[in-house]
Amino acid sequence: MARQRTSVGMLHWLGLAFLFLLLDQISKVLILSYYQLGDSTPVLSWLNIVRVHNAGAAFSFLADASGWQRWFFVAVGALATIFILFMLRSHAGQRLFCFSMSCILGGAIGNVLDRLLHGHVIDFIDFHIQTWHFPAFNLADSAISLGAFCLILDEVLRVRRSRA
Repeated sequence: MARQRTSVGMLHWLGLAFLFLLLDQISKVLILSYYQLGDSTPVLSWLNIVRVHNAGAAFSFLADASGWQRWFFVAVGALATIFILFMLRSHAGQRLFCFSMSCILGGAIGNVLDRLLHGHVIDFIDFHIQTWHFPAFNLADSAISLGAFCLILDEVLRVRRSRA
């Protein structure tokens, strides 16, 4: 009975990760369909939709490497996926923790798919203040960031509960 409950719980979290992955990939298909590389559309005074390709990781880390970074980041994403699946299975009853892991899983797979299909990640959200621009990002990056924030929150709450 406990094993069945764990499987159902894990399916719930995998479904959530799949939803994040699906939204990410749909948004990237739309960007690829309607924007050429470098195109930009102002949305608000501080937000543009752009089409940018990032061969590196966060903040274009290793973007200028000779190409090996594509496979390195695919391998890191694959290892992270295996680890997250293990963590989801081990902690299926911990809602905030599993929500965090699902966000990170969906986002990581979304960016790995980009690397496999295109050789780079498609980014399109551009926040800026006057001439300063935050590095462009995508929905997968947003899901990963949300997951990381919730993971930190989960740990803070866990520590507070253990002290009470």
